[in-house]
Amino acid sequence: MRILIIEDEKEIVRFIELELRHEGYETAACLDGRSGLEAALRESFDLILLDVMLPELNGMEVLRRLRREKDTPVILVTARDAVMDKVTGLDAGASDYITKPFHIEELLARIRAATRKTAVQSGFLLTAGDLSLDTARRTASRAGAELTLTKTQYDLLEYMLRNKNIVLTREQLLSEVWGYAYAGESNIVDVYVRYVRGRIHETEDNRLIETVRGVGYVIRDK
Repeated sequence: MRILIIEDEKEIVRFIELELRHEGYETAACLDGRSGLEAALRESFDLILLDVMLPELNGMEVLRRLRREKDTPVILVTARDAVMDKVTGLDAGASDYITKPFHIEELLARIRAATRKTAVQSGFLLTAGDLSLDTARRTASRAGAELTLTKTQYDLLEYMLRNKNIVLTREQLLSEVWGYAYAGESNIVDVYVRYVRGRIHETEDNRLIETVRGVGYVIRDK
């Protein structure tokens, strides 16, 4: 995920970039509103962190001009705590706002919420209970915590979520996830379902993947 930071305080930029890169995000930064707007219009970003008080072009004007051409999610970052500043920003098309000084955990949570909302609106988000898959980015999370899946584990989980509430036979899963030409172990589906259950932190009391004895597996809406 690419995030553009438009902020004129270099120390804050360095701090945010360090934290975001540690979390696996790719970042770019601009130190004034005009260059930030140019970058936002020229390049493709998944989210923009936009300071309100900027040289050359203030954050509100950057947001207004950006919204004429793009709907990239924007989180306003401001030192102001006035209600009208927040209302003006949201009315101008901001997804959210955060007030300085802030804890990085709060910023990360707001980033996750803003990008999750975009994924839902774009039809890229598959969910079951507290499990979510963003098919555009091929990422998975449960209760807000990112999950680590191999390609095949992800493909299996995505196919099951796309067919939620439908009992899928082992033969269906084998052909759709591994392909008709697969000639490996016959119990590969059961093995990978077990792997996925471990990766999504299933417990006996909190099952997402249900075994249908003698048939296959299903993920149901809870």
